[in-house]
Parts: sequence; C-alpha cells; structure tokens
Amino acid sequence: MPTFFLQMECSFIVNIFSTKRMDSPSSSLWFLLLFFIISLNAVLTAEAFIGTYGVNYGRVADNLPPPESVVTLLKAAKIKNVRIYDTNPEVLKAFSKSGIEIVVCVPNEILKDLSLGEDRAMNWIKDNVQPYLPGTPIRGISIGNEVLGILGVDFWEVLLPAAKNVYSALDRLDLTRTIQVQSPHSEAVFANSFPPSSCNFRDDVLPFMKPLLQFFSQIGSPFFINAYPFLAYKSDPEHINLKYALFQSNPGIYDSKTKLHYDNMFDAQVDAAYAALEKAGFNKMEVIVSETGWASKGDDNEGGANLKNARTYNYNLRKRLAKKKGTPFRPKIPVKAYIFALFNENLKFGPTSERNFGLFKADGSIAYDIGFTGLVPSSAFSSLLSFKEIGSSYFLVLTSCAAALLLNL
Repeated sequence: MPTFFLQMECSFIVNIFSTKRMDSPSSSLWFLLLFFIISLNAVLTAEAFIGTYGVNYGRVADNLPPPESVVTLLKAAKIKNVRIYDTNPEVLKAFSKSGIEIVVCVPNEILKDLSLGEDRAMNWIKDNVQPYLPGTPIRGISIGNEVLGILGVDFWEVLLPAAKNVYSALDRLDLTRTIQVQSPHSEAVFANSFPPSSCNFRDDVLPFMKPLLQFFSQIGSPFFINAYPFLAYKSDPEHINLKYALFQSNPGIYDSKTKLHYDNMFDAQVDAAYAALEKAGFNKMEVIVSETGWASKGDDNEGGANLKNARTYNYNLRKRLAKKKGTPFRPKIPVKAYIFALFNENLKFGPTSERNFGLFKADGSIAYDIGFTGLVPSSAFSSLLSFKEIGSSYFLVLTSCAAALLLNL
C-alpha cells in the first residue's frame, strides 16, 4: 500500500482516538469502520496483475492475426495479463470488455517530451489512454522500456520526471487507483548478479535508480525486471549448466552468504533483484518479471536456441508459476512473470533469436506444445487438439472446425 495512504489512515485513527472514548459501547463500530476504510484503500490501490502468469504481445511483424483473433486466442489460453509496447488503437479497442488486463507503454522516444511538464503527460493520457476507459481494462502504464543502463544518460535523466508527470496527470483524472505507473529494467542495471546475494546496482545507474525507486515505493509500484536465463546461457554456455537454466534436475548453486540453494537460474535472477533492492534500501518492494522467455531458433553462435529448449523452458516456467510460490530469498511472495513473447515477430532486428521467442507462430498455431491451443491446428493430421491445464482439473478441447470458426470472429 502506498505510503501516503497509510499516513492518511494513521491521521484518521489518531483523530478518532482523540475524540472517542475507546471504552464506550460504540468503540467496536469505530474499529469496524477503520477496518473497512483500510481494506478499501488496499483494494483500490492499483494492482496490474491477476494471478502469476502473463504474456508480452509484441507486434514487430507484418503477418500477425488481427487483434480480435488475438483476444480469442488469449481467452482460450485463459491468459489474463498482457503487456504491449505502445497504445495501438486497434489493440485497445479489441481488448474492450475482454476481461484481459493490459499494460500499455510510453515509448522511449517521447519520454523527453513527457518529462517537460504535467500538461504534456495529461495530453498523452487523454489521447492514448482515457478514450478506451473503462471498457478496456488498462491497468498499468509502463514508462519506457529498459531505459536505465542501456540508453544514453539523457534518457536516464528524464525517466523519473516523465514517471512523475504521468502519475500526477492520472491522479488529477482520479485514475491512480486503477492504473499503476511502472518501468521495466534489463539486467544491465546490475553490476553483478552471481551469487544472488552479491547483486547490486551499477555505480553509474544508482544515482538515477534510487530516486526512481523512492518514487515507486511512495506510490506502491513494484520493481519490474526483464530476466532471461536464455541470454545468460547464450553468453557463457561452457560454464552454465543448461539444465539449471531450463528448470531441469541439476546440482544447482549454493549462496554461501544467505545459505540458500537454487535449483534454477530464474529464481536466482529474481532473488538477485531482491538483493540489489535491499542494498539500495527498498527491502519491502516486490519484484515482478516483466519479460522472460527462450528462443526456439537462433544463429550458429546462439547456444541453446532451439525448439526443444524453448518448449522445456516455457513449459517448466508455466508449471512453476502455477504453483504460486515464492523464491528461496522471498518465499512468501509468489513470483509473477510476463512471458516474452506471444508471437514470433518477423520484422525484429538483430540475431535470428530475436524473431523467434513466440509461444505462437504468426498464423496463430502453437510454436510448440506447452499446453495451449492455437487458432489453427499445428499439424494437418490434427483434427482434435486437447490439453490439460497446468495446475487445474479441466480440459479444453478444440477441433479443426472450431479453430476455423475462431478465425472468422
């Protein structure tokens, strides 16, 4: 709960205690009233995540299904959390009344403009967010993507002012209880991350990161990190156990400082972020993984990028998230993650892996089987597709005929 909400509640409690005798017959009613007010604030504070599993819906491609079909796909997969990297009108209209909560993004290239004043942020919100409310459940606004540690210092300097201006504009519109302001970071913000307890923020990043964390702490926003065991393994396949990266049986690693054992790299990366936050003075801030995934195809020098490993990682990750468990360092806080990505994106720049992170192919069929069904069968021989939902007791059966109908929705 944001600090200023707690301060308001404490002041209210003090005033009541100073004006009412607590041994009076009505004291219990006052306690009930206080409990209701505190509970109401907790409920109305913006929460941008349902459950523990979400996906990133990137669209750097020229061959993807229309947004309406994507909504059908997500509903069939029972995915309730989605991140996009802009505020595309067609996407936001398609998600209206879908029940799927969506996080939109302020593109990096306009951060400088929004940092100049609250009026700039207000205009952006009125043009790109407010017209779709309340039908489209926009639950978060990402202020840029992977700004600190990667882009130039001129972008670092405007990240916090832009975030504050967006939040102030939302506050004036009475939207801060339903829309969360956030900003995802890459692993580049860390000086080191192994073992997890040794992780800390880079010296050049910390002067920008700390005031940003202070602001997010005040408004109740988590720390978002893009965590990729795939990238770590790709950079050093000789020294990283592939099974450790894929959630498979392996000896794991031991952190001698915390005396904690890690049997997978994903948990270690999340706890590294918690360790860095603790060193910076924000030990109560939650960590949410804003991106994670594994490429199903790559160049010759991209170790581990293949269909088998992508399926193994994403299947085991989905199973791990379905358990709603914490990490060794934060066992009481269930890990939440957005998978990168929903589709393969054929127009992305960079190595081959960049275009092959999708759970689904561009035609809407599954890239590999982790328990989802596509808009079309993945094989010409499949007239009946079925799966058992991980962590639950129900089945979804989809015939080729049904798939054809979905494409026409």
